[in-house]
Amino acid sequence: MRTDRERGSVSIVLAAGILVVLVLTMGVADLGRVLAGRARARTGADAAALAAAQELAYPSGLEPETLAADYAARNGGELVACACATGSFEVTVEVRAPVGDLTLVPGSFSITQQARAVVDLPSGL
Repeated sequence: MRTDRERGSVSIVLAAGILVVLVLTMGVADLGRVLAGRARARTGADAAALAAAQELAYPSGLEPETLAADYAARNGGELVACACATGSFEVTVEVRAPVGDLTLVPGSFSITQQARAVVDLPSGL
């Protein structure tokens, strides 16, 4: 004994379920973009810090900051700051990498990561 009032209620529940799954899928895709951007920024910062520290320890004639910016760019980031004083073997860099547009949150985002590298030279050098 079905009444006319109950007809179509399954369609409404199914539509709501599909909407929830769609929003969750978009959220997972956004999370993936953010995590990939974070990994890109971290990798760029690590590479930039190591390159600048190596240049300070074993000079090849290049500027440590220029070398750090090059390594950050090669890894999909942009060098924001580089504390690499000549005569020191310690470098701290900050690299920003774009995340891009997200599905659920409007606007374009970027992630910034910091890295530090210290060269410990053998006592005979």
